[in-house]
Amino acid sequence: MLAATERFSDRVSSYLKYRPSYPPALIDTLVEQCQLNSNSIIADIGSGTGKLTELLLARDLRVTGVEPNKEMREAAEVLLGTLNGFTSIAGQSEATGLPDGYTDLVTAAQAFHWFDIEKTRGEFKRILKPDGRIALIWNQRDINHTFQREYDEMLTRLAPEYSKVNHRNIKDSDIEAFYLPKKVQKFSFSYGQEFDLESLLGRMQSSSYTPKDGTPESSLLTSAAEALFARHEQSGLVEFTYQTNLFLSVDGI
Repeated sequence: MLAATERFSDRVSSYLKYRPSYPPALIDTLVEQCQLNSNSIIADIGSGTGKLTELLLARDLRVTGVEPNKEMREAAEVLLGTLNGFTSIAGQSEATGLPDGYTDLVTAAQAFHWFDIEKTRGEFKRILKPDGRIALIWNQRDINHTFQREYDEMLTRLAPEYSKVNHRNIKDSDIEAFYLPKKVQKFSFSYGQEFDLESLLGRMQSSSYTPKDGTPESSLLTSAAEALFARHEQSGLVEFTYQTNLFLSVDGI
């Protein structure tokens, strides 16, 4: 299995184009709950191509993106490099390279399930200000919808790595344990994307667990996805529905 820091190197273009952003209500909640303002400093850990970072910068916040994958980090720097308040560094959750007591808020979106939990806990404690907060965020596909449930079953059947790296393997109790002895609040928001067939296939290939293009396994998965799309499309589109979950520490760690 590829190292976590290398998994998305050949998928950056698809990730930028097809992966979801985050609902405005999520950013509203972070700003309100953490009392963020233009003086606030945020460390976005595992920042990837800057999906969350971009939304935070739009609120006049200062954000340092910390990303170990060179290709993803450089894509974010191209996208966000001219924006005020943005800095980018090569680092990992357990070794960010940031100074002690640096940040008011640590965020990790679609990333925590890749982290070394115990080392990350110590690093977050080191870089946070005394009253700093931690926000762990995931877009989780809503498998209560028939299309999403069948899509999930298809991945389980035809993408062998899916079950190994699926962030659903992280339980709420695991997250609560990470924050102990502090408490954590959970917030949930609805979100969604619409895809035609081309963009559905692009969304699928943006995931690190799907077989690489050009392999027999990829061809088999693509054929199954095309059949799934044909069964569910309406006016040439299918909807990806998400529940966006935010786990926010009540205070520091």
